[in-house]
Amino acid sequence: MAQELKMGDALRQFLTKSNLNNGLRKVQIEGVWEEIMGKAIARYTDKIQIINHTLFIYTSVGPLKHELLYQKAKIIERVNEAMKDKVINDVVIQ
Repeated sequence: MAQELKMGDALRQFLTKSNLNNGLRKVQIEGVWEEIMGKAIARYTDKIQIINHTLFIYTSVGPLKHELLYQKAKIIERVNEAMKDKVINDVVIQ
């Protein structure tokens, strides 16, 4: 006999097992990046993406790279809090 799931639970299971979840996470992180990190950092961030629980931050501004390196733990905490889930466990700045 098949187990009955609520619609929300079924969607979460589907997203967890599909590649759509990465796309949704990307849209979510892009939507809250400025709120999480502030306008100045968001303005000089060229690209952000989440791949396999790692947040990749791309910027061509050298001093910003160093600042972000020092804030890695805080970035992980803020992103996971904003996403209401343990979405990332590492940050790579490039």
